[in-house]
Amino acid sequence: MTVIVIAGGLSHERDVSLRSGRRVAQALRDAGQAVVETDMNADLLDLVSRTENAVVLPMLHGGVGEDGALREVLEVLGVPFIGPTGASSRLTFDKSIATSVVRAAGLTTPRQIALPHDIFRELGAQTLMDGIGQQIGYPLVVKPSRSGSALGVTKVDDAAALPAALVAAYAYGPVAVIESFVDGTEVAVTVLDEGDGPVALPAVEIRPQSGVYDYESRYTAGTTRFVTPAELDDAVLDAAGRLAVDAFEALGLRHLSRIDIIVDPAGVPHFIEGNVAPGMTETSLAPLAIEASGRSLSDIFVSLVDQARADS
Repeated sequence: MTVIVIAGGLSHERDVSLRSGRRVAQALRDAGQAVVETDMNADLLDLVSRTENAVVLPMLHGGVGEDGALREVLEVLGVPFIGPTGASSRLTFDKSIATSVVRAAGLTTPRQIALPHDIFRELGAQTLMDGIGQQIGYPLVVKPSRSGSALGVTKVDDAAALPAALVAAYAYGPVAVIESFVDGTEVAVTVLDEGDGPVALPAVEIRPQSGVYDYESRYTAGTTRFVTPAELDDAVLDAAGRLAVDAFEALGLRHLSRIDIIVDPAGVPHFIEGNVAPGMTETSLAPLAIEASGRSLSDIFVSLVDQARADS
């Protein structure tokens, strides 16, 4: 059996993907697994088809790595792979849809509006901007509907800054999401399902030095302090874990995903977004949660290789 780790791709998160792929590939090798590392290229399907007993591990971030396209191709080919299905990946990757699905499941989310670039360009009048402010209120957050690593995300404190924030979001995709800003403690809960149902790993509390958990704070060592488990009351941690598992199930996720949450001052956790291919770099959140649970990357991914084969 050979594990094919796919990393790189052409998204804005290529560098992070390569770092994640290298780390997981080495963890699998350390556990005695045969591993082939490859980029997203024209030879990929030939490699997959000629590799006997292959299990694919997509470590692509953004774009085709998380929008479900590659996973649906693997499903058509009957190739087992680790991570959510194509359909659940597509749903989760689009924040405008995922938030609606999670809210419909009875879970707490920010108030949200999705605004396509075409509408903004054609109708970007003051009336529209005023209506957004009245509907959501300030401060609010603007972000691309389909992107990751906080790329194109802006906190907006007043109406004057809203148009520029929308333009920044549209640089990463045709639809922007505008949602109410939830003040509080940001935590990430990795959810693991090895075949016996989803389990929340210890929550990671995020404390960026800059006060904003942006791309630089995520991937530059020393710019953010991570506390695992998060320094919150046990009841609040339990509530965050339940929210993460419930969101995981509502979105139809499987194997390993990360749910990002903000806990407000009243101790209520709010779903922010789901991640179908969480980063595995030295500064990523999922590995911290795995370590805090007493497991190793090698242990987890060997288990998920077996689970992917069982699910195929």
